[in-house]
Amino acid sequence: MAWGGKRAGAGGKKQPGSGVPHRSREAMRRRLPLHVTMRVGPSVYNLRSQRSMNVIPRGLLHGAARFGVLVVRSSVQGNHMHFLVEADDAQAMARAMKGLAVRLAKGLNKMMGRRRGQVFAQRYHSRVLRTPTEVRNVMRYLRENHRHHHGSDALPANVVDVYTTDGGAFRGVLPDPTLWLLRNGWRRARGSR
Repeated sequence: MAWGGKRAGAGGKKQPGSGVPHRSREAMRRRLPLHVTMRVGPSVYNLRSQRSMNVIPRGLLHGAARFGVLVVRSSVQGNHMHFLVEADDAQAMARAMKGLAVRLAKGLNKMMGRRRGQVFAQRYHSRVLRTPTEVRNVMRYLRENHRHHHGSDALPANVVDVYTTDGGAFRGVLPDPTLWLLRNGWRRARGSR
């Protein structure tokens, strides 16, 4: 019998729903904004419920500005959350996101009447934003994400989803952005009015 090498059935079994590949994250050479997505497991209550929204803003209030990382915008959907984040470097980002995930998991488990249990289904996904156009597109995506998941009939065109930073769910919770791209730079994006 030969040992090692490539063979049928070798290696760990892929877990269902483990959609974020375990590759090294994109390198950051300076403070840049990132679009971060965190997905919860199937046994976690709907994040767009009043009970969940009693927990999530409180978790962000205490965990949105740590380790050189600022969470400056957010959008909550049924089974995942999007964040627009400023980070000094990849190590600070990893520490801050882990801390935020632990804080949110503890709060959500307590709300669901569980002492413990996995809340987040997988690692967070992040993408570095380098241009005004990328930032503008992500800001629009966070603001209109509910329409993306539930169709254009989900909300009238002139109504902003309340589960976003623009809709007021996180007013007074999230810090103001410090990066030029997030404060004013996105207005210089191609196609901006």
